[in-house]
Amino acid sequence: MLTRPEGEEPLAGITTLYEGIVFPECPRWRGGSLWFADCHDGKVLNIAPDGTLLESFDVPGNPAGLGWLPDGDMLIVSIDELCIFRRRADNGLTRHADLAPHHRFHANDMVVDRNGNAYVGEVGFRGGQDEQRTTSVLLVTPDGNVRIAAPDVLTPNGSVITPDGKTFILAESMRKRLMAYTIADDGTLDDPQLFAQLGPDQVPDGICLDEDGCIWVASPRTASVIRVAPGGKIVDELRLDSGKPYACMLGGDDGRDLFICTSTGHDPALTRPVRGGTIAVARVQSPGCGCP
Repeated sequence: MLTRPEGEEPLAGITTLYEGIVFPECPRWRGGSLWFADCHDGKVLNIAPDGTLLESFDVPGNPAGLGWLPDGDMLIVSIDELCIFRRRADNGLTRHADLAPHHRFHANDMVVDRNGNAYVGEVGFRGGQDEQRTTSVLLVTPDGNVRIAAPDVLTPNGSVITPDGKTFILAESMRKRLMAYTIADDGTLDDPQLFAQLGPDQVPDGICLDEDGCIWVASPRTASVIRVAPGGKIVDELRLDSGKPYACMLGGDDGRDLFICTSTGHDPALTRPVRGGTIAVARVQSPGCGCP
């Protein structure tokens, strides 16, 4: 169900595009099709706009964030290997960057800018087992060098870069907020500013940016995808009738298809047996922009 909190005309409905997957995450629209990682099944998949499976391949250590270098090579975060793999034109995987010197547990989402700079986050601690601790957003340059882009962040998750390449916006999941950074000339992230503080149950996961400057945020705890304006006002809300949304991406021919990654939960022991993950899609009013 899609609603407008302001009481305006509802958005279009939501449909299931692809199903039978485990835990889809990190969707990316590229070249007329949708790529995403099935984190709990160890695969990256590519589907056509009608839901036809175009390609599927295995990634050691389970995949997460996806992106592309300017030469077309694909970059893939490995959750458990704590690295980025590079997929070349011959489809072979090589190790592009080692994240382990800075990241400790569960490498996560990534956004790659138009110059090939990759920004990578991690969970950083085992929920329910470790105390919460901060970590860093890492900057991986196109040649595979790694350095800290932004320190002292808590569960850095989905991220976007504005079309002018000057602003990086990050979902800090456990702080339940979106933060905006200025991208310095050397690629590091400066001058953090609050973009939006979300509600107590709105834990932001994957995000995407539209041409109006609003951000669609997957909020699994509320089983909804919310559209957040600068300052934090929720201007649209999509409530799922089943499953939980963990990521979203704008794409399609006109950029107005909102693709939503859903799953039955986050525990692999529970998601793998049921394979209840889906890619859902809804039509929205403002097209996507920026990176990814």
